[in-house]
Amino acid sequence: MNRLDPIGVIDSGVGGLTVLKWLQEKMPHERFIFIGDTARTPYGNRSREEIQGFVGEMTAWLNRRNIKQLVVACNTITVLGTDVIKNGYDFSVIGMKKGAHMVEGVTRNKKVGFLATDFTVASGAHKKEIQEMDPEIQVFGQGCPKFVPLIEGEQFGSPELAAAIKEYTDKLKEYDVDTVMLSCTHYPFVEKEIREAFGPGVTILDPAERTVQAAMEDLKQRRLNRETGLGRAEVCFTADLERGKRLAARMLDMNQCDFRLIHL
Repeated sequence: MNRLDPIGVIDSGVGGLTVLKWLQEKMPHERFIFIGDTARTPYGNRSREEIQGFVGEMTAWLNRRNIKQLVVACNTITVLGTDVIKNGYDFSVIGMKKGAHMVEGVTRNKKVGFLATDFTVASGAHKKEIQEMDPEIQVFGQGCPKFVPLIEGEQFGSPELAAAIKEYTDKLKEYDVDTVMLSCTHYPFVEKEIREAFGPGVTILDPAERTVQAAMEDLKQRRLNRETGLGRAEVCFTADLERGKRLAARMLDMNQCDFRLIHL
């Protein structure tokens, strides 16, 4: 492994592009290889065994490309656990941070909500981490099964997306939350609409920022961070390349990216 090796980034679909955006902004000298498994998205309603199998295929493909680090740009995959994802490979694994410490000092009434896939909510991981930090905080998870298909289907501005946003935000409003985490990487695609639905009294947090910070610290600690050169991203999808490009254009500087269709 050396500084010039690329960083791998994996996601169940296009949501991880929101994390890749942060990675490119914060680490402009690094090369990234992103895989969005658009052929099999969404993962949120699949079994653990299925998800583990899909992740194994992506990590094997990236290992052949000699990555120095793997950033898991997907909360559903992160729930599998770092050791399972790493599967004996040499590269380090950075999972999506749950953002527990981002909540500290932000919530005033100690009522925190998070929007996520059903799989992530059912795992209980977010609630556990926040309450370990501060047992007084009440945590309310809301599964949003309609979001990923609508975002992947580019249904921005549609009545269906508006109705889904209202449905899920109304449920969290019932608990009087004053802080909400976007605990799925797809959701920043509709962050503006979610903010408007909650109104100015609710703070919206994106844990991707904390995830990228962890990735930077890991590379520095292992002396594998690049400090010179022009960075670039190879953005790979397992299906629907043109759709992937259109969604990427909402998040990324297209001049810094190359796109390709791959088969795992």
